[in-house]
Amino acid sequence: MSRTLSPLPQRSDTSSPSASIGSRLRAGALRALPKSYLILVLLAIIVVGYYVSDDFLTFRNAENVITAASIIVILAIGQYFVVLTGGIDLSVGSILAMSTVLTALTLQAGMPAGVSVVFVLGCCAIAGVINGILVVWLNIPPFIATLAMMSAVKGFSYIIQSTSLIEIRDQPFIQAFSRGSLLGIRNPVMIFIIVAVVAALVAKYTTFGRSLYAIGGNPEASRLSGLPVARNLILTYTISGVLAGLAGLVAAAQLRQGSSLIGVGYELDAIAAVVVGGASLMGGKGDPLNAVIGVFILTTIINIMNLVGISSEPQLVIKGAVIVLAVFLSSAGGVQRISGFFSRHFRRTQPA
Repeated sequence: MSRTLSPLPQRSDTSSPSASIGSRLRAGALRALPKSYLILVLLAIIVVGYYVSDDFLTFRNAENVITAASIIVILAIGQYFVVLTGGIDLSVGSILAMSTVLTALTLQAGMPAGVSVVFVLGCCAIAGVINGILVVWLNIPPFIATLAMMSAVKGFSYIIQSTSLIEIRDQPFIQAFSRGSLLGIRNPVMIFIIVAVVAALVAKYTTFGRSLYAIGGNPEASRLSGLPVARNLILTYTISGVLAGLAGLVAAAQLRQGSSLIGVGYELDAIAAVVVGGASLMGGKGDPLNAVIGVFILTTIINIMNLVGISSEPQLVIKGAVIVLAVFLSSAGGVQRISGFFSRHFRRTQPA
């Protein structure tokens, strides 16, 4: 009696080498999406700029974008440390303006450039220390404390300025913070690169940096665990003040003048860049290098709008929309939602 052989079960396509490789690539892409979306966003914006303007990818325009971003990058890194603790610093724009005025006045009085730089950074550090004392010792909310400092510093700058602007002619200072270059890289760019690298190392590899994440996540638990919360918070606001002063030195050298009107709105640009970079305003989350990418995302968008002739009012609307989208992607878990959606979609499309 003959025996009928049953057909062998067909192997699924997923067992083939090509299907296995494709599955691994998709899984890897989904895991990388929450970490790399900022780079993808920046690349997408660059592609848009390439198609809408022939001048966008020229060397001159790229140099202008990077140089213009250098000031906001330095401010944003200082702001990042404050936001990491769950605070905010609204005074950085005014401290930047004070830095330009003090620089112009001291150079005009004949002070050597090196001494002037140290003096100005010291004054900006004092402003940061006062911010920290108001927040830590007087328990004033960071928003109110730094708002008061913003007003006080702006008024102080206006009083000591006494004229509309003060011209800066000191060539060693201009060379050091604007026109000079190192290894073929202009000094303002080299300064923000050094600041960004140092900030990344501090945040990741030092006890101080790791403590800021803990303070932002749960300040009371950090205090009970023995962390020097008060000292670290004051130091954080001091760092923000010093970096605002450094940004003011770069701005003063680029503009060759000191004025209390310089830096208006820069504090909002710095906060926006930190948020676009994925930091949470609730604290405990963020990365200084992502804040740098956030600056370049905003700066590149503004540059594209300028190249195509969009006026300033629509630019504000578009900038606001970008900030809202960034908050959704970072603080509201938007990246996780998007990656989860694609993950479920790919699972449904997998053959059984």
